[in-house]
Amino acid sequence: MAGYEDRDGLIWMDGEMVEWRDAKVHILTHAMHYASSVFEGERAYNGKIFKSREHSERLIASAEALDMPMPYTVDQIEAAKEETLKASGLQDAYVRAIVWRGSGEDMGVASAKNPVRMAIAVWGWGAYYGDAKMKGAKLDIAEWKRPSPETIPVHAKAAGLYMICTISKHKAEAKGCSDALFMDYRGYVAEATGANIFFVKDGEVHTPKPDCFLNGITRQTVIGMLKDRGITVHERHIMPEELDGFEQCWLTGTAAEVTPVGEIGPHRFEVGELTQEIAKAYEELVRS
Repeated sequence: MAGYEDRDGLIWMDGEMVEWRDAKVHILTHAMHYASSVFEGERAYNGKIFKSREHSERLIASAEALDMPMPYTVDQIEAAKEETLKASGLQDAYVRAIVWRGSGEDMGVASAKNPVRMAIAVWGWGAYYGDAKMKGAKLDIAEWKRPSPETIPVHAKAAGLYMICTISKHKAEAKGCSDALFMDYRGYVAEATGANIFFVKDGEVHTPKPDCFLNGITRQTVIGMLKDRGITVHERHIMPEELDGFEQCWLTGTAAEVTPVGEIGPHRFEVGELTQEIAKAYEELVRS
């Protein structure tokens, strides 16, 4: 597979379809220097983007949180995504919409004079964790912590929030793990580097309360699926010492979908019946 900068295809960029290799920005783009960028990761199944409108709405909310006035409405973003997906020729695909402060009159921390730009790219992307979807992912425990809401806009899907995710995932992969689990600034269990986390104990589900990290769209979908099945879901603060008492574990995210977890550091989990049931049901839902 060629690098992401060297592929055939088209990318939607500021209202126009651009040849993939020509979709470029200037080196003095504000986002490159000051992380003034937000994005969405979405999946299309059978030619339809799952929860597309919710993603577009969140993209606008994230941009507003970073004081970036969006140049497009939800309806315009929806139309642009559909156009780009159609141009890709793919039915099952990953869709990346990104909004950023471009280059302009400002080249310091402030960037109010610089244009807000947007692009959408579509490509084929299989299982995010590879064969972990069958046997269970292996997670490291990250050294970094999810920050306080008083320090950063934690509910925005902002590029800057992923800096510690990249560091932590690199360290995890060097140890032979698929991902890393973050604690938050208070010491509670939070999330993985790009996915929310769920645990099972005595037939009930426990998941961290998203008060300092992104309340994922897939997370919300899975909680709804569990409740529809009459399964009790506890959204609460979870202490690290509780990990030993949980029987099953899985991750959720647009890229991750529903991926079972077999290990987190010294803790072990079975890829149990409920985990398999929810993973299968989610796969059926997104393709329905």
